[in-house]
Amino acid sequence: MKISTIHFILTSPSSAFNLQPSTFNPQPTTFSLPSPFHLSLQNKSITLDKQLVTYKDLGIIDYKAAWDYQESLLQHNVKLKSRIPRNTTAIIDADGGENGFTDHEIPSSTTHYLLLCEHPPVYTLGKSGHQENILISETEMEQKGIQFFKTNRGGDITFHGPQQLVGYPVIDLEKFYTDIGRYLRELEEVVMLTLAEYDITGKRSKGETGVWIEPDIPGKERKICAMGVRCSRWITMHGFALNVNTDLDYFNNIIPCGIENKKVTSIEKELGRSVDLQEVKEKIQRNFEKVFNVELIA
Repeated sequence: MKISTIHFILTSPSSAFNLQPSTFNPQPTTFSLPSPFHLSLQNKSITLDKQLVTYKDLGIIDYKAAWDYQESLLQHNVKLKSRIPRNTTAIIDADGGENGFTDHEIPSSTTHYLLLCEHPPVYTLGKSGHQENILISETEMEQKGIQFFKTNRGGDITFHGPQQLVGYPVIDLEKFYTDIGRYLRELEEVVMLTLAEYDITGKRSKGETGVWIEPDIPGKERKICAMGVRCSRWITMHGFALNVNTDLDYFNNIIPCGIENKKVTSIEKELGRSVDLQEVKEKIQRNFEKVFNVELIA
């Protein structure tokens, strides 16, 4: 595995700490970090490059196939992390020597992914969901060609279907922050920035995850994007579902996200016209890069 090694000389701290220059003896210090971390010394600062995120457009894919694929990516990353001892990824030797792993001893770094896709009609129930929020029997689902899965994500019941953009980030949050709440807020921000490009004002609703339209006006609240995630050893899976040109009639068979007396909407319904799904995908990609400060790669 490639290791980026940087040698630099610490400058005198006398001006900051009122020490005599003679009391400070500059010594070379070495950092050894796994790629893709790169350090640059500009204006006496050390800056890490943006995290790289592998982007994959899965097209129209069966829900279970996408779930299994996410799970395989998550488990591979978890396995890699289990081989990395804590507090040993960056080692400083004040005497100028190099300590820690040799090249062959350092495990490969975890990989971030952003998966975008559509699903054939399917209802999914989160691990904290309630069966009574499903207003249609499994027999009726089969007759209508709708699949049903109980999942390991958070949240309650929701619908996925054609012309709904589903995003599944599989990322190692430890390389960003260890805060699930912040992660969900940033996913919401990605969607809100995308909606703003269509002159739609998306907002958060207090105590409710996802993106809403007019959440503060009783009787007008309508959800445009649902969210539910799973996290294992700070590796994420599942994600968000943004209604673009979605057939909203499917939501009549459930109590979406277990929230009664609130409606669902789509970009198409808000604008009174359909929009190009590929265009929405591209906007989501750009805003994901912006909010998470990452670079998407093929």
